[in-house]
Amino acid sequence: MNDIIRTLVESFGPSGCEDRIRAIIRELVEPCVDEVRVDALGNLIAHKRGTGTGKRIMLSAHMDEIGVIVSYIDEKGFVRVQPIGGVNPMLEIGGRVQFESGIVGVVSYSKLPNGAQVPGFDQLFIDVAASSRETCPVKVGETGCFLQPMIEVGGHLTSKAMDDRIGCAVLIETLRQLGTTPHDVVAVFSTQEEVGLRGATTAAFGVAPEVGIAVDVTLSPDTPEPGIKMAVGLDQGPAIKIKDGGMIATAWVKDWMIATAEANTIPYQLEVLVGGTTDARAMQTTRDGIASGCLSIPCRYVHSPSETVSLSDVQNAVKLLVAMLSAVCPAN
Repeated sequence: MNDIIRTLVESFGPSGCEDRIRAIIRELVEPCVDEVRVDALGNLIAHKRGTGTGKRIMLSAHMDEIGVIVSYIDEKGFVRVQPIGGVNPMLEIGGRVQFESGIVGVVSYSKLPNGAQVPGFDQLFIDVAASSRETCPVKVGETGCFLQPMIEVGGHLTSKAMDDRIGCAVLIETLRQLGTTPHDVVAVFSTQEEVGLRGATTAAFGVAPEVGIAVDVTLSPDTPEPGIKMAVGLDQGPAIKIKDGGMIATAWVKDWMIATAEANTIPYQLEVLVGGTTDARAMQTTRDGIASGCLSIPCRYVHSPSETVSLSDVQNAVKLLVAMLSAVCPAN
């Protein structure tokens, strides 16, 4: 599974530019399902038919990652950018950005305004070794993302784009391991989540599931003096969401996850996230409402170039989903 995760997280795919990562995922899931299609927003929708005795269940993990978009190039060829999604400019400094053309640039910043402690995007610039606007190898409107390879240390995996390629890896491995299922399983690898749950919103309307389950990362504030208190940490199992900033999980879906974990001796945690939300919100509020929940992978340093997850948490998330989808659900 590590090789799949590495391939996913090291691939290029900011919101709105998911073509490359979608092609990679499509090749991995096609042998495991009965039908694959791409909708108008670029969502990859993989359908595994069940025996007809269960529910129509939509699983969703987003393919896109945070990034930047070129907004201006100055007369000396230095590139100015604006964020795609929740990018912290402080975490960009000294790092490298890869643009969709393959060009790599170094991020630095100009003098800060009086009293400023950290730079904003107005102070950031990217050095792509150009000498003028005319010789700059990137263009206004071109997107870019962090350039950071995955490393493995002590059972933890660190890379850019764990949010939410790790969720995509969980769905891929779930489809690979899932045998006969009573459920009509529709796995959606969604687009543009980082800019407003856009892909999942349209996909959920089209799929029209009876149950929706998102797989995404959540904060893991188990580091020294974190700014937020949550009962979530690495190496303790996937987190079953109770509530976040945009969604309260449907009670019976949450309870189904908990009961399945306990029946199969799968470690789990309970998550109450103060802010942020996932594709589960888009599914829950589509049409006339969908029973929805979310399975979260605890992640340190979210929205940084070094997002860190535990491989055991990932593997246990797969075990939990496979167990759930292999049996009828309590609402049948």
